[in-house]
Amino acid sequence: MRNMKARYQYRFYPTRQQQQNLAQLFGCCRVVWNDALALCRNSEKLPSNNDLQKLVITQAKKTVEREWLSTVSNIPLQQSVANLGFAYKNYFDSLKGKRKGRKVGKPRFKKKNNQQSARFKIGGFSIKSESVYLAKIGVVNPVWSKELPSNPSSVTVIKDCANRYFLSFVVEVEPIRVDAKNPSIGIDLGIKTFAVMSNGEKAESPSYKELDKRVRKLQKKLARQQKDSNRRRKTRIQIAKLHNQIADTRKDFLHKLSTKVVSENQAIVLEVVL
Repeated sequence: MRNMKARYQYRFYPTRQQQQNLAQLFGCCRVVWNDALALCRNSEKLPSNNDLQKLVITQAKKTVEREWLSTVSNIPLQQSVANLGFAYKNYFDSLKGKRKGRKVGKPRFKKKNNQQSARFKIGGFSIKSESVYLAKIGVVNPVWSKELPSNPSSVTVIKDCANRYFLSFVVEVEPIRVDAKNPSIGIDLGIKTFAVMSNGEKAESPSYKELDKRVRKLQKKLARQQKDSNRRRKTRIQIAKLHNQIADTRKDFLHKLSTKVVSENQAIVLEVVL
């Protein structure tokens, strides 16, 4: 059985100088993505990855408008262009029905207020003891909640809308073999009760009513505040933190439930309404 790729994510707390360096890196990656996307939209034929890198990175650095691209590591900039290529491939595969799951839309321009990220491949980062070195950023110390199962092939630095920083490593893992005690189980997904099992067990979803109420209250406050003001920026971050709290709670619930069901049953049957 082949090894699989998995992501291991850890939070870290950069220094003030590292936050400034990361903001510069995120901005450069965002500009390179947007410049490449603009070229793709204005071209009759989609340019190749190499052509885009030459135009929006190599040649752009020689211009007065984009010379500041030289202040950050070149690896995340190249990855930003490569990621745009993957985004277009997923979009076209989705149109042709080659990609499973929900439909994928066209790549969009990136905004400063959204989640920011920069991906380092091998050569742009290294791990020594408990620390991680990022090219032109320096040494950061993530909170190692669990050990990496193998050497990572890449690491993505993420800053979410609530100003939290994460390192997301891509590693290879061996498939886990589990001896399930039950031959099969049926699951009926509901509205009031999240799921009812054929063995009589019920899975109740956590309540988000109080958090939703706080989000709606802050959104009304945000709508009344002046655009680009410090108070509006502070309220936006408060809303983002509440959304993250809801998402983290939901993710934890689904992860624990799916792990339990998969580990205890050889076959899983779901009711699908068409």
